[in-house]
Amino acid sequence: MADAASQRAKVAIFISGSGTNMAALLYASLLDDSAYEVVLVASNKADAGGLEIAAAEGVETFVHSHKGHSREAHDAAMEDALIESGAQYLVLAGYMRILSDEFVRRWEGRILNIHPSLLPKYKGLDTYARAIAAGDSHAGASVHVVTPELDAGEVLAQARVAIREGETPETLAGRVKFAEHQLYPRAVADYVSRGLNPDYLLGRVSELALALPETHSRESHGAPGFRVGSEKAGKFFAYFSDRHHGSEHIALLVKTSGMDEMLGLIEAQPDVYFKPAFYGASGWIGLILNRADVDWTHVEEWLMRSWRSVAPARITKLQDAADMF
Repeated sequence: MADAASQRAKVAIFISGSGTNMAALLYASLLDDSAYEVVLVASNKADAGGLEIAAAEGVETFVHSHKGHSREAHDAAMEDALIESGAQYLVLAGYMRILSDEFVRRWEGRILNIHPSLLPKYKGLDTYARAIAAGDSHAGASVHVVTPELDAGEVLAQARVAIREGETPETLAGRVKFAEHQLYPRAVADYVSRGLNPDYLLGRVSELALALPETHSRESHGAPGFRVGSEKAGKFFAYFSDRHHGSEHIALLVKTSGMDEMLGLIEAQPDVYFKPAFYGASGWIGLILNRADVDWTHVEEWLMRSWRSVAPARITKLQDAADMF
């Protein structure tokens, strides 16, 4: 089994200023039990103080000014550095540029940001002044997934900070910053390590499997399974395996056309597929889920294919008709 260090997610951080949140993320990553490592700190400003902090710790840095470039052209240069670093996730820490929609879509689900409010309250700017003016008892910070819509992605974690009598935006900002430094590293670590969490992986597989027509779940030989058809006469089309039979893998088991296809896939992509004990002899293949680059569209396609292989003709005909519209 791979050691803990080799399983750490590779994270890049974009900054525009002093980089205090970046520093909190970076120093948290240096702890022995960190779920991630920082492989790049990049900025649109050459004088961003956070660049010097990163360089001092031996982290690769990159600078590309946005001045004189379109947003798309600047994003392309930043993305090239991101890809070259091998980063799997991008974390924004005081990056004062709005990423283009195309950039965000290419990195869908892999960009995180921290916003100085308790979202969904106070998207955008002047969050502290707005919270004080509204008479709120608390302000705070939210870590969220970045989407094309500004500050609208899934909120992953929040820290609440009391608003005191006579508070000003400046005094409140100083205390929220302390909270951010505690919140952001923990939220990033939790998010990037979800792919090693069997409960999270089973939840995603279940959502996809049970969205298929006339499916239900049932345990088989101690493993969660998914069947199509009636409760009495249904057939299994997938199993979820959490390191069963001595395997190091958390995996989805699905049906192939037979041993030749199964063995060919494993030989071609051993980092993606394996022959599962017990099930492998019947042509089932293991699709490895506890890895950083799982393509969930690929998982969904395998579930559909395996479902079709055992579903009654009346159900597949209905599905084919539905797919035409």
